[in-house]
Amino acid sequence: MLRPDEAKDRCAALLARAKALGADAGDAVYLGKSSQSVEMRLGALEGVDRSEAEHLGLRVFVGKRSATVSSSALDPASLDELAERAVLMARGAPEDPFAGLAPEDMLMQGTPADLDLVSDAPGPEALRQTALEIEDAARAIAGVTNSEGASASYGRGVVALVTSHGFAGAYEQANHSRSGAVVAGQGSGMERGMAWRSAHHGEDLLPPAEIGRLAGSRAVERLNPASMKSGQMPVVFDPRVGRSLIGHLVHAISGSEIARGASFLADCEGHRIFAPGITIADDPLLPRGMRSHPFDGEGLPAAASRLVEDGVLAGWLLDSASARKLGRRPTGHAARGGGGSPGVAASNVTLLPGRESVTDMIADIADGVWVTELIGQGFSVVTGDYSRGASGFRIVDGQVAGPVAGITIAANMKDMFARMRAADDLEIIQAINVPTLRIDGMTVAGD
Repeated sequence: MLRPDEAKDRCAALLARAKALGADAGDAVYLGKSSQSVEMRLGALEGVDRSEAEHLGLRVFVGKRSATVSSSALDPASLDELAERAVLMARGAPEDPFAGLAPEDMLMQGTPADLDLVSDAPGPEALRQTALEIEDAARAIAGVTNSEGASASYGRGVVALVTSHGFAGAYEQANHSRSGAVVAGQGSGMERGMAWRSAHHGEDLLPPAEIGRLAGSRAVERLNPASMKSGQMPVVFDPRVGRSLIGHLVHAISGSEIARGASFLADCEGHRIFAPGITIADDPLLPRGMRSHPFDGEGLPAAASRLVEDGVLAGWLLDSASARKLGRRPTGHAARGGGGSPGVAASNVTLLPGRESVTDMIADIADGVWVTELIGQGFSVVTGDYSRGASGFRIVDGQVAGPVAGITIAANMKDMFARMRAADDLEIIQAINVPTLRIDGMTVAGD
């Protein structure tokens, strides 16, 4: 894997090849990653994996025609072929009036901020011990009957981007992950529980034994689930699944969906879509944040923003192409992989906590459900209709009761956003973070 400066040089050399062959403009991206992981199962070594991968993506423009190509072969002959193929493809592509690089006057200038994304690698023995400790703690929980294994891993990656109109940047990041999954019960009554954490620094993770205890406890808590009657009732979303609701919001306000007229929020910019008090922030410059980055996929500087302010939708997430279609300026939310043109993505998204405790939030619920797992992909970004299989726990007279499974929860996302309440138990541990959420009036289908 190349070092950041080497990766920038490789991208610049690839762009120079394309320009020499007739490209008017372009950009090149390098993505490199190395990783090692250890998996333990039933106290024995299940597997050790080491991998390294490199990828170069090239986008070129010939007038208003463009093409994007990529390769994992980085030798000079392969890069010559990559540049030649890209220019030939661009010449044969249809014209796109919205094609082009990001506005030059918006490119990031100066040295990027240090976001503290790099940390040292643990050795293979340390990874093995971590995985073993996770599994031992999970299997020690009364009621756990089998293990699906525990793993610990470390990875390191480099991202570099160079454009033909003046931007060159690169950064490095590390990733530590720990996970465990076990089974409780016997025969047809078995239930699975898992827990995992990921961070740029190992010290930011839960201790291995705590991850194991979480996995084991979750499996045992789900034993002997019942169904429940159908009806409209409050639904409480555990943060593990509540973050998916904000993921749907991000999808619905991406410029590509708005430009196509394919979002249920297309007419909601500047309007209140959440209850007063709900604020959702996006911060790509969060130190040690899981999706922190100094610049976006087109070379624009990353900057913190509010997606929702006191319930009001602030605007759209725009890359350069969607911004041109909408007659606007990009917002620094371009995301770039190695194999295609930039898309749109948020970074570290956080629904800020409310003022009520979880206990107070559920105190007045006579009959409801606490959802800890969602099944299926039942969401339409066009209409906002939402319907997912779910499992979790009954809420009866303000108390969490026994486990439930085999239910479906449904509503329209606009109504869900408008009725959403946030508790005060926010933890910043993933790319999308939310506290416990309550939504009244959802339709629950059981027996």
